[in-house]
Amino acid sequence: MSSVSPLHLIRSPERQPKPAWLKVRAPGSANYVRLKQLMRSGRLHTVCEEARCPNIGECWHHGTATFMILGDVCTRNCGYCAVAHGRPAPLDLDEPARLAEAVEMLGLKYVVITSVDRDDLPDGGASIFAGCVREIRAVMPQTRIEVLIPDFQGRAAALSVVLDAAPDVLNHNTETVPRLYRLARSGGRYPRTLELLRRSRALAPHIPTKTGVMVGLGEEWDELLQVFRDVRDAGVEILTVGQYLRPTPAHLPMARYYEPDEFRRLKEAALAMGFGHVESGPLVRSSYHAHEQADALARD
Repeated sequence: MSSVSPLHLIRSPERQPKPAWLKVRAPGSANYVRLKQLMRSGRLHTVCEEARCPNIGECWHHGTATFMILGDVCTRNCGYCAVAHGRPAPLDLDEPARLAEAVEMLGLKYVVITSVDRDDLPDGGASIFAGCVREIRAVMPQTRIEVLIPDFQGRAAALSVVLDAAPDVLNHNTETVPRLYRLARSGGRYPRTLELLRRSRALAPHIPTKTGVMVGLGEEWDELLQVFRDVRDAGVEILTVGQYLRPTPAHLPMARYYEPDEFRRLKEAALAMGFGHVESGPLVRSSYHAHEQADALARD
């Protein structure tokens, strides 16, 4: 049975009109339709769809997507996330091979693989992450692979399984400031997030680490900057900062929209802390322009 969210007890601020810089064109290009058909025929899921990403039209038009493995039902119930929560289906051991086949059919040069949380599995799904990386390498050796992993409940062995498969980028999102973790991140722990990022750098210093933060949940400016310092101290090289958009009225209320100039200032502050690359903007998501983020880090 899924847990009951306490979000109905939170009084939402008055509905704010969406500013012009957050309006995007509805998806519908031929490439978007083709990619969607491929996902359905391969019984594959994308976070683009499940998380209702506003960039889905742009990314799918260009033939890129973030694949979501381990099913489409999460064992956690985070207040900001549109992915369904409850009891997941049994593990699909054929998923890595199907994913690799889809990547080969699309001829993708850069792939992002993420997942729901699978706290019901002994390794949190780490072996499937590793299997996906290896299967893609076998058929598309030139394709670069980024993994956006859950925290695996702090299991060091699970993280090692993923790193041993040698992804090109290891991503784990911080999401919000410590004060809001209890409200926003069901089952998540801020110290656990920092420890995962530190441990990744220690175990595989040659693999760049990356994290993402949402704004607009009620955090303070100084709290954001402290998070930036914390993840930079943990060795993170790529940082993404984007606007939280409430998926439905049942989700965590949005406190406010950040102005484009504020995103610019956050980027400048983060770069001054020593990050190799920072994406900061209203529509930025962790996987948005992921290949360009990796390219920029390599150039730097």
